Amino acid sequence: MDFWPEFLASSWGKEFVGGGFGGVAGIVAGYPLDTLRIRQQHSSKGSASSSAINILRHVVSREGPLALYRGMAAPLASVTFQNAMVFQMYAILSRTFDKNLSPTEPPSYRGVFLGGVGTGAIQSLLLSPVELVKIRLQLQRTINEGTHNSRLHTGPLDIARSILRTEGLRGIYRGFTITVLRDAPAHGVYFWTYEYMKEHLHPGCRSNGQESFRTMLMAGGLAGVASWISCYPLDVIKTRYQAQSIKYNGIVDCFRQSVREEGYNILWRGLGTAVARAFVVNGAIFTAYETALRCLFNNHTTIQAENTL
Repeated sequence: MDFWPEFLASSWGKEFVGGGFGGVAGIVAGYPLDTLRIRQQHSSKGSASSSAINILRHVVSREGPLALYRGMAAPLASVTFQNAMVFQMYAILSRTFDKNLSPTEPPSYRGVFLGGVGTGAIQSLLLSPVELVKIRLQLQRTINEGTHNSRLHTGPLDIARSILRTEGLRGIYRGFTITVLRDAPAHGVYFWTYEYMKEHLHPGCRSNGQESFRTMLMAGGLAGVASWISCYPLDVIKTRYQAQSIKYNGIVDCFRQSVREEGYNILWRGLGTAVARAFVVNGAIFTAYETALRCLFNNHTTIQAENTL
């Protein structure tokens, strides 16, 4: 029991708890929209059920409302550690590029962007297998209909074992390269946009830590939207490549086949759903993260009541 006070007093402890709260809030708030996004990206050209509304009706009527949360256990189980790692790495890397920066000064926007790029690349090691399992669970009924396979996996562990058994360790990291290509620049855009918009909406808050709930929600939401727009075509290809273990021979082959069969519009299919989800999720993540740090560790000044929503 003596371990916990020391752990929570450390930087890693603070980031673990704050990042965990933020990650859980983001997953719960945005997971149904994520399921709709994945199904839109995987749908065929000209399908009558390719719009978000039609897919929502189809899923709820045929599979029940809980199907919108299918596969959530995989990202939820890893989200605490993942967000702890992301926020801690970002805190370190964003200051690495400013050697003369004092501990009381916020990192420069250049440091913020480069720190985000490094964070996105490193966290892909954990995220790639988790997203592979999540995508296979979200799409397993669709994939099974195409292969006439009636067996449904019971959960993340079941599908992970199946992938390891049929495709090996390499299979569990299928899509790792494109995950890095997507997440490295996207995280740079993500953290840069959050810091820039936070300061723009509430001048001086980067230094005094007095941003309001409204500022956190808006800056976090806009950061999520900007990062998704910057990487969305890569995300579409990643979803298709990770969903199909046989059809595509590689990332480039997946891109060529998708564009040849359905045109370049396929690269933006589901963007509206993704942007709506990004605003909700990332507004929740940053608000929960910042609030957790303030409430649990009192390391920021109190949020201004008059500025809250």
